Amino acid sequence: MSKKPELDDFRVPFFDGGKKLKPYDLSAIDPSSKPFSSGSKDADRERLSAIGAQLDDLQEKLHAQRNKRVLLVLQGMDTSGKDGTVRAVFHDVDPLGLRIVPFKAPSEREASHDFLWRVHAQAPMAGEFAIFNRSHYEDVLVPRVLKLINDDECERRYRHIREFESLLADSGTTIVKCFLHISKDEQRARLQARIDDPTKHWKFDVSDIEARKQWDDYQQAYMNLLGVTSTDYAPWYIIPGDSKTHRNVMIAELVLRTMQGMKLDFPPAKESLKGVKVE
Repeated sequence: MSKKPELDDFRVPFFDGGKKLKPYDLSAIDPSSKPFSSGSKDADRERLSAIGAQLDDLQEKLHAQRNKRVLLVLQGMDTSGKDGTVRAVFHDVDPLGLRIVPFKAPSEREASHDFLWRVHAQAPMAGEFAIFNRSHYEDVLVPRVLKLINDDECERRYRHIREFESLLADSGTTIVKCFLHISKDEQRARLQARIDDPTKHWKFDVSDIEARKQWDDYQQAYMNLLGVTSTDYAPWYIIPGDSKTHRNVMIAELVLRTMQGMKLDFPPAKESLKGVKVE
């Protein structure tokens, strides 16, 4: 009997602090696989709805906290489904205490500071669940592929990111990072669908075609950063993403496990309110 897949089977090994770069091999995980699927899209959606109800309860308890917070990082190639993940996984979660932060190319003002300046300002507050739709990793990926920074600067940014995430973790932030892993063929199909459907033209940008031409370079850049920025306090998980419903269920399962592990509960009742009657 084959072993039932577990979430940690898809966790990138923790960075060991070694000097030699050890890229994570993305080819080890098939983006079309569905290890956490319930067997059909309808069954996946039912499971997602059940998880959503649990997440809503946990989110309310998190929002009542004053020393805990959660950061979910979503990264992936164009069309990998970052927006769709947010809509599907958090559809049934009370938006109170939930914040989505989309990161685009830095503005002139942002670029005049260190690359983490704009990111730190968006870190989750106490009791908040923040979702980074793209993130600080864009400031290593894109400039490295475009050869705007060299290997030394790239290594410095990796180190700065590890230290930044360590600071957040030490301050009470639980961090989970997901790489939405799609195949090149699936990306082609999704880009074509955007072109063929006039109602989706707003989602299409010519730059997506240019970036696709550098698919291999971006894949290598991702493998490099995954290998050196997955830590015990901020782990990376590889999410097979050719199936949208499977992607959503797997991330929902991961978020649910993470929040259950935080032992969230409401603060103790206030003795000062005992017996108080509102006239």
